[in-house]
Amino acid sequence: MRAHQPRKRFGQHFLTDGGIIDAIVAAIGPQPGQWMVEIGPGLAALTRPLAQHIGHLLVVELDHDLAARLRLHPDLTVIEADVLKVDFALLPRPPTMLDQARQRVVGNLPYNISTPILFHLLGFALRIEDQHFMLQKEVVERMVAEPATARYGRLSVMLQWRYQMENILHVPPQSFDPPPRVDSAVVRMLPRAQPAQLDPQRLGELVRVAFSQRRKLLRHTLGRWLQEQQFGGEFDVQRRAEEVPVCEYEQLAQSLP
Repeated sequence: MRAHQPRKRFGQHFLTDGGIIDAIVAAIGPQPGQWMVEIGPGLAALTRPLAQHIGHLLVVELDHDLAARLRLHPDLTVIEADVLKVDFALLPRPPTMLDQARQRVVGNLPYNISTPILFHLLGFALRIEDQHFMLQKEVVERMVAEPATARYGRLSVMLQWRYQMENILHVPPQSFDPPPRVDSAVVRMLPRAQPAQLDPQRLGELVRVAFSQRRKLLRHTLGRWLQEQQFGGEFDVQRRAEEVPVCEYEQLAQSLP
């Protein structure tokens, strides 16, 4: 079979560094019989060792040529689809899977659509045990950022509401073929057992408004929006959006009419 040429439209950068691959697999800690889903397996650099540990792996791959290659492996179930259109509640259970309800999700996410994928998976957090993703380093830094820092923003709030997250591994450009123009990192995401009970769309809307002009005080953005929502409670709008911790955004979303 001829060599696969990376496709820019799919944002393909294939992991080739054996040491990094071993470190990622060790961080994931795959165990026999687990229900694991890999997004964007590509040339199967992570797929092969994961399947060896687990027994059978489900993979989601959009590239038709790569999906055809992956189907040659009997220990893989291949879903040829756009992951943004995949209903993770309807994915088939592998034949070797133990009696467990929740999925483990892993992947080297295409950097051009990594944020939409993360938001798509938010809707399935109850079904997921954990997530390990390789992403652009800057995106991971935004995900785990603390309040009152430059990286803290909408992505930080929306994901920290639902997950505990940790930046666990730095991956340099030379670990890929072709090398990307940015550094990468691996993030561990553990769904919170008892997240704040709120409407995710409501939280997303108010956070979007809050960070729409992050250099300005919130009274110019979120303050006006709260008046339009006929919010009668108390919320300090004499701050910038990045100064408000996640818990206060959660409380505000819960108290909106």
